[in-house]
Amino acid sequence: MATLDPTTVPGLKIFMGSSTGSLLVNEQDALEALFAAAQVPIAVHAEDEARLKARAALYAGQTDPALHPIIRDEQAALIATKRAVDLAQRHQKRLHILHLSTAEEVAFLRTLPPDGRVTTETLPQYLWLDASQYATLGTRLQMNPPVRDVRHQHALWQGLLDGTIACIATDHAPHTLQEKALPYGQAPSGMPGVELSLPLMLEGVAQGRCTLRQVVQWMCEGPAMCYGIENKGKLLPGYDADLVLVDRKRPRTVVAEGLFTKVGWSPFEGWTLSSTIVMTLLMGQPVYRDGQIIEGVRGQALRFRHRGSVAERDGFQGMS
Repeated sequence: MATLDPTTVPGLKIFMGSSTGSLLVNEQDALEALFAAAQVPIAVHAEDEARLKARAALYAGQTDPALHPIIRDEQAALIATKRAVDLAQRHQKRLHILHLSTAEEVAFLRTLPPDGRVTTETLPQYLWLDASQYATLGTRLQMNPPVRDVRHQHALWQGLLDGTIACIATDHAPHTLQEKALPYGQAPSGMPGVELSLPLMLEGVAQGRCTLRQVVQWMCEGPAMCYGIENKGKLLPGYDADLVLVDRKRPRTVVAEGLFTKVGWSPFEGWTLSSTIVMTLLMGQPVYRDGQIIEGVRGQALRFRHRGSVAERDGFQGMS
């Protein structure tokens, strides 16, 4: 922990509850030690392992994917989020709650001081999908934390609009259709999320749910602020020219054959979105134009300035 360079390491991720894979830290002593030692922001997958195990035991042997948000319920998320906030406050560390999924967590986080020490994100999947779609999507809708009832969707939109939620992420997990076709209990959790994230959020603009300026805040400025990324997130002199050009009057229907993600599927297949991405530039160089990837362009290693880190004590005045 002491060897992590806060200028080159964005943060430390902790799985407080088990997910796809074997990463898990849920013992209190281990969590206390990590929070005490961290010199970079701590990001947590906030689900309570003890509750997950108890709930799974109640439904052992059942294979209906619609049970996913019932097994991994709201309380599992809320318990872990409260625990993480308590650890961060006592150890005076920067905390980021990953992939927020519940109305209960939004209500709790809204009560915290608005000092930027605790931030959070949500996902387009949670904003546009809901539990009724397990009937058609099955395990393709399965992710951790789960897609839930529509009341959570409404609360997450409100959390974005009132500033409780700082940014949009994707939790991109490109499992193949072959993997996702396994029965519930064996199929991995997660779905592709990166490629359609911006068009989905622009759909919110088209439907009057948010403004274009808010999308820019949530998808550009917000992530750069949460992780203290230097020279990113704003269109200003001296910042990297990472740009996306969008035709907001060119609808696009999502079809598997037109996706660039290596797994070639999306839970949004068949949806018609109101905007189409025309060009993407990385540090001023086109990397995508009109449906074609431009080869040979590469980015550079990111640099970070973390609130409360050595970098801040050496002169950085915080994230704004």
